[in-house]
Amino acid sequence: MDLGECPDCGGSAWAGLSVAEARRLAAVLLSQAAAAEQDGQDGQDRPGRVAVRHVDGDAYAITVRGHQVLTDQPAADGGSDAAATPTELLVASLASCVAFYAGRYLLRHGLDRAGLVVAAEFDMAAGRPARVGAVRLRIIVPGGVPAQRTDALLAVASHCTVHNTLRQQPDVSIELAAAVRA
Repeated sequence: MDLGECPDCGGSAWAGLSVAEARRLAAVLLSQAAAAEQDGQDGQDRPGRVAVRHVDGDAYAITVRGHQVLTDQPAADGGSDAAATPTELLVASLASCVAFYAGRYLLRHGLDRAGLVVAAEFDMAAGRPARVGAVRLRIIVPGGVPAQRTDALLAVASHCTVHNTLRQQPDVSIELAAAVRA
């Protein structure tokens, strides 16, 4: 498989796949293409709508406004470890929201956001129900932040939309839609 230009190797980069890997990749790509076509027909490309479709094994394709993200489970848990888990995406959503708010704060105050990183670590809760028990976020600003701006940056970052949602949990309803069987 040609991976395109490779500036460090003076030509194209190539990768080989086993038959099983090629079949799995083909299945995922075909499933994602079908999901994207279906999403366009279902109006899933509108803001505020998300579709999640089974791909293979424990893998699911998430489609939001025509963008796709794949989730899976680690191989140790029966998945094929082809993507992040839904729980990891939850923490990633929080970290990326904090990064967005921190980046906007830096920009608004004339501070460099180049190289901005939000590192996240999480632990699962020990008891039931299964849930994330703790999340630790660390904002790294390579250019630094003046001491007088630190508290304000942390206040802005800690009030991102995802963090606010976790603090004031939304009403969530789950229903079973009638399936049409052929």
